[in-house]
Amino acid sequence: MLLYHRHRNDEFISDTSHRGTTVFACRKPNSRSNRQNRANVTAPTIDRLLENNGWQCPLVSILVFLSPATRWFPMAFYLVVGAAGGIGSCLCRRLVADDHRVMMLGRDESKLAALADELKQPFAVCDASDWDRLAEVTDQAIEEFGTLDGAVNLAGSILLKPAHLTSKSDLQNVIEQNLVTAFGLIRSVAPKLKKAGGGSIVLMSSGGAAIGLTSHEAIAAAKAGVAAMARAAAATYAAGGVRINTVAPGLVKTELTGRVWQNERSAEASRAMHPLGRLGEPADIASLIAWLLSPEQTWITGQDIAVDGGLSSIKSASR
Repeated sequence: MLLYHRHRNDEFISDTSHRGTTVFACRKPNSRSNRQNRANVTAPTIDRLLENNGWQCPLVSILVFLSPATRWFPMAFYLVVGAAGGIGSCLCRRLVADDHRVMMLGRDESKLAALADELKQPFAVCDASDWDRLAEVTDQAIEEFGTLDGAVNLAGSILLKPAHLTSKSDLQNVIEQNLVTAFGLIRSVAPKLKKAGGGSIVLMSSGGAAIGLTSHEAIAAAKAGVAAMARAAAATYAAGGVRINTVAPGLVKTELTGRVWQNERSAEASRAMHPLGRLGEPADIASLIAWLLSPEQTWITGQDIAVDGGLSSIKSASR
């Protein structure tokens, strides 16, 4: 079941009509040209859009258009898997602040419900490693909201053990939660984005997959698999306008990594590994993901982008 709200002024009403102050941004893109056109609406056309649909344009809406060349990115609809986590919740807040709609997926119903209540966005309980359930929720979301502009997989797990202490079930679980979930999202979403004329998919790899880090054998294997799979999928779906990229963070301060950064000794060692001298914050990652999702960039695909304070690319100076 999908839980949802829409916002009109200060009132929250449960429905799927999307008729509100920004409803004109929710027009269903039936073709690639329509999708491209809506990313290039400029100030002179806004009055006409509003007038044709019987809406009034408040002064504050006019002030954001500083010149006729200013690009305006209308409301989009995104699917976020792992929405209740540290990076996921930060990303959802950013997307909603930018007037987008977000379908939030995850396994922790209580956290999802709290975030949904805060952001007034829909959510569904879904284990992304269950491909049938993921496909079902994706289909329901598109049916409810009429379109899908992009999707993000932030589901994952971490295992820090040397290979000789890692069991087969340990490895299978890491692969399941990281690689299988990412593969399932592409399998479910990419054909639908292609049919709609294009869109963006963002997956999570890791800085630890690019360099050799002690006791990272299992997670490095899973995340390297995500990056390689994403490049192949980017080639497969590029002709349909679907962009697929991965983001490779260093150590980010989230609940998932708490055992590392909440211990002062290991936190200090981790900071020393990052040349910029600090650990990542969820916003560091969410800001890049939001940009990769947006129509502001339409010529980046098949890339694994490091956001790791220099961990994977430069040697840290002695401190």
